[in-house]
Amino acid sequence: MKFTRRCVVFALGVLMTATSVHAELKLAAIFGDNMVLQQQMPVPIWGWTAPETKVTVQFAGQTKTTRAAADGKWLVKLGKLKASFEPQTLVVTATETQTRTNILVGEVWLGSGQSNMEKPIGKRAGQRPTFNAEAELAAAQYPNIRVFQVEKTLAAKPEKDLTKFNGWRACDSNALDSISFSAAQYFFGREIHTNLNVPVGLIESSWGGTRIEPWTPPVGFASVPKLANLGQTTLGTNKISNTRPMAIYNAMIAPIAGFALRGALWYQGESNLMGTNADNDYLTYADKMTALVNGWRELWGEGAFPFYFVQIAPFKYYSGKTPRANSPEMLAEFWALQSQAARQIKHTGMVVTTDLVDDLNDIHPRNKKAVGHRLALLALDETYEREVISSGPTFRQAKFTVGKAVLKFDRAAGGLSSEDGQPLTWFTIAGADGKFVPAEAKIVGDTVEVSAANITKPTAVRFAWNELAQPNLCNTAGLPAEPFRTDK
Repeated sequence: MKFTRRCVVFALGVLMTATSVHAELKLAAIFGDNMVLQQQMPVPIWGWTAPETKVTVQFAGQTKTTRAAADGKWLVKLGKLKASFEPQTLVVTATETQTRTNILVGEVWLGSGQSNMEKPIGKRAGQRPTFNAEAELAAAQYPNIRVFQVEKTLAAKPEKDLTKFNGWRACDSNALDSISFSAAQYFFGREIHTNLNVPVGLIESSWGGTRIEPWTPPVGFASVPKLANLGQTTLGTNKISNTRPMAIYNAMIAPIAGFALRGALWYQGESNLMGTNADNDYLTYADKMTALVNGWRELWGEGAFPFYFVQIAPFKYYSGKTPRANSPEMLAEFWALQSQAARQIKHTGMVVTTDLVDDLNDIHPRNKKAVGHRLALLALDETYEREVISSGPTFRQAKFTVGKAVLKFDRAAGGLSSEDGQPLTWFTIAGADGKFVPAEAKIVGDTVEVSAANITKPTAVRFAWNELAQPNLCNTAGLPAEPFRTDK
């Protein structure tokens, strides 16, 4: 009997202890002081407490009530919020009360990818700083831009909350430099902030040297039949690495999925191009982009939110001392796949960077201000419907006649131009034998005429079809033309 009583008392003690632990009110880590909440759409707020506990959330004159589920998770959705520079307080009450202060309402964007997204304004080990780094950091005093950074970590299964992060901070030189915040994303956010005159929240979740597969959720792989097997990968703790499908998504994306945002920015691809030439794995990149975008959109439940990405830059993959490609045209083929993704996935856009390289031996171009500017142009044009030109010329049609090819373009934006005023560069042309030779190209009205000596019956044209290509064809807005080929 004494033994039985002791067991009962012990069990009750354990139960009471467990209950008190679960009773602690917790908000998801993404909800912090200084954050920005998304305007003009429902805003989910979630966390955990004791099962069946009543939870009340108050913000901006709204009060929402729910009960925690059997696993302790609770979630409410605030109604649409108006943009506001006035700091406000989020109050959550359950078994206790928690507050989050100095909250603004505006536009929220997620930025992700590998080292070119990760690259900060200032110095980083093994990398050069961006152009005018000291001046840009000194001028980065934007208290109504807030930044949040997810730190690098992996998980075998989707985590319910972040385990490593740098919480929300008002933007200034110290905030950006101390956590090495993404330069491209900062410059993007600065333009959105100044053009729309609303607060901006920037969430960075990036990891240098990573492929696209570890960022993709299972539901994304499942949406592309030929990739469905990747979504069935089992991640044991002894096999987990930042190369494994879903391993980064589980830890760095899943815990923030659902945090209301306007859209996402993506700057990645180098690692899917490098080291995969043996089995031509890079040729599936457009499908993998589709899986990534589909997966993230499904998780966020906001519909086809905007997704803007950066075409990777010229670099000596093949031409360098240690070739990492099977030909100098391999990068051009990858560019074509990125262009294909931009066309086949709705509400996406792509930034071209062939004119932004200052050193072909450096895979990290320093002009991230221009990258951020071009991403912002896409958002201002496509998402916010401002009257701006957001893209350079894209190839539309080729007509072959005796001795020349006549090319037509979309997005010429008032006319075609040469960026440096010199003859057009990086055009090649082929005849019936399929052998491409350097070509002369000139702007004639709204077309480009391409020809070469001894090619009397041209059959195909290629533009910027080489990893070293830094061509000068652009539109009158100064935005560069996409690399392309007329042959398939």
